[in-house]
Amino acid sequence: MEQQATAPRPFAPAPVDVEQAEAALIEHYPRLVRLGYLVLPPSLGRNRRVLTAHALVQRALPRNRAGAGPAVPSPRGTGGCPDDPGYAYVRQRVLQAALRAGRPRGRWQLPRPGQLPPLLPQVWGLRLFPRSGGADELALDQALAALSGPGRAAYVLRELELAGDHDVRRLLTAAGADAPDAALAEADRVRVPAGSRDRPLLESVEFDPCSLQARPTDLMRRRQHTRAALAAAAAAVVCGTLLGLPGEGWGPDGAAAPPYARNVSAQQALDPARLTTASDTAWKRADRPGFAAWPARGNRAGDRELLRRALAVWARPGNTVQVTATPGTAAGPAAGPPQLLYAGEVDSAVVVLLHDGLRVVRYAEARSGDTRSAALDFARTDAADMGTAAALVVSRTDGNVRYLTAPWVDSTAVRDLLRPTAPARPLRRGPDGLTDAVPSPGATRDCQGWTALQLGDHLITDLGELLPVRLTAGAPGAAHDVSTAKERAAWAHTACHLASVRGQGVRSVNSWQFATQTLPGAAGSAEWLCTRAETWRGAGSRVLAQFQAPGTREGAPGTVVARAEDSPACGAREPHVLAGALWKSAKGNWYALAAGGGDVTAIAASGGVSGSALGPLLAVPARQGAQARLTARLADGTRITPLH
Repeated sequence: MEQQATAPRPFAPAPVDVEQAEAALIEHYPRLVRLGYLVLPPSLGRNRRVLTAHALVQRALPRNRAGAGPAVPSPRGTGGCPDDPGYAYVRQRVLQAALRAGRPRGRWQLPRPGQLPPLLPQVWGLRLFPRSGGADELALDQALAALSGPGRAAYVLRELELAGDHDVRRLLTAAGADAPDAALAEADRVRVPAGSRDRPLLESVEFDPCSLQARPTDLMRRRQHTRAALAAAAAAVVCGTLLGLPGEGWGPDGAAAPPYARNVSAQQALDPARLTTASDTAWKRADRPGFAAWPARGNRAGDRELLRRALAVWARPGNTVQVTATPGTAAGPAAGPPQLLYAGEVDSAVVVLLHDGLRVVRYAEARSGDTRSAALDFARTDAADMGTAAALVVSRTDGNVRYLTAPWVDSTAVRDLLRPTAPARPLRRGPDGLTDAVPSPGATRDCQGWTALQLGDHLITDLGELLPVRLTAGAPGAAHDVSTAKERAAWAHTACHLASVRGQGVRSVNSWQFATQTLPGAAGSAEWLCTRAETWRGAGSRVLAQFQAPGTREGAPGTVVARAEDSPACGAREPHVLAGALWKSAKGNWYALAAGGGDVTAIAASGGVSGSALGPLLAVPARQGAQARLTARLADGTRITPLH
């Protein structure tokens, strides 16, 4: 271990502007308060530690236009502390103040600069403390209480903030901690319970001073005074001192939780007067028509009170709000004033649709005005284009779905994907682009039908999320809208498999018929299809390889012979695929079949089956239950293995 004399000195980085520090404080406020709470001495008690931690963070901004840069700028990495100089600066200030609060001082000694007086802050009439955790959290809290202030800081920084002891030592030195090496050694002696498998124990609610419980204090004494006046004073102190009560009060925000901090950009994002809107013809001039080109529609688009509630709940959803988000979608507040897409009455609800450039947010409340059952849904929409921004789901009621269509959609119709030869049925929509209710696809347990919408040239379907999914056909890199009878017939064998990707944040699904194989014994021709579902977040793709034997009835699901997750196969990055299956002929003979898509030039089988063939198809005799190892060679000599 390095000696104290050789500990590195903090270097002199570039100044951090006060606006940059303020933005970092607001964005990472819960993280900073947790840091201060954990480092403050346990002798303060949980109530005092909560209040002091909030106060230290809110006092961490520099007084001048710029402050000295952070002493330890290196990030922890993906999932760790933010790689932001403003955050590093505020973090150092909070750590420094928390360490100072744990140092003893004389009875009449004045507080050091940046340190709070011993009796402040205070909240009268209430005790605030984090929610209780389990036995592991209690054991860890007791272990931290036995450490010195620098020891606690070393342990917390190592677990939550910084990747290496070198950076922890530098930050402790910059924050004025005594003997950083001794603090690290003290942290090494902490015996940590097993805790959660996917996150440190320090991230649990036991150590979260932003998720609080409230209890009364001196009830007997307070009964002797005027209850109404005392309750009003307690509420004013709690909301004004700690939570930053907005000027309009709690009432207009409906189901929103009380705010805990003020910020100019955040306040502007809550102002319905600052909502942006697009003109009715903006999509005609846009380079890439998407949600940013949608005009504001709906019979409540001018209702300021409704819009204010929607914005407030988005920023601070209360405990009664039902919040959902597609995988990989952040559920935080908007960075600035969002765009209004729709506000209107739909069935028994009032719905507001908002867009912040990266997400579409749906706010819904009861038409009666009761906000206790409000709902908030988030979905990613980054890089949306004319096909993927063709519609949004507005409501779901009794197994039916209503859509809001894009302004460039000139015709709407309903198709049943399982009946590819049936004509599309016209779908009525109102002047604001809201469609009539249509059955939710795959609502029946045995998949007797699958509803899709034909919006002009685009074919979309609902997979249980805010954004419907675009359906396409064709080879990777050349996928296009489903338009021919053959492509609709291929989708008829694929539609029921869409249930496996429901609720996965899927952006589009492409069905590629990559091979047609003549079966042995003049049994007809089989089709091989590869279906690839790509997500908005770019990860979590699902790939299915299907074998469709001849003579299968219309709409029967294809036989899935291989599947993969997070695989680039059948996509633009790897526009090829290899799959195999055992097939039994009408005469009772078994064959090992294989097919390749893309630029496959040869296929070979080994193991329980032996054979090879030039070209993308292989059929060799086999035994029932035989296991074959398949390989294929591409035109450039690369070898690939089957999809799995």
